[in-house]
Amino acid sequence: MGKLITQAEAAKLRGVSISAINYLVKRKRVRSVEKFGRVLVYEDEVKNYKARPAGRPAKKATAKGKRKG
Repeated sequence: MGKLITQAEAAKLRGVSISAINYLVKRKRVRSVEKFGRVLVYEDEVKNYKARPAGRPAKKATAKGKRKG
């Protein structure tokens, strides 16, 4: 297992706000553990986290006007 760090330390490490780290924890995008009444995250997961593309996925290209049969 990796080293556990606070959400504040994770935010500094990623260069984002604490709220952004909290959002990732709530959405289960990074593993977390609650100890001593604090939510701690794994440092290696924070470092290796890759953001998903934002927004709605693009529609697949379809051939308009062409019907089968």
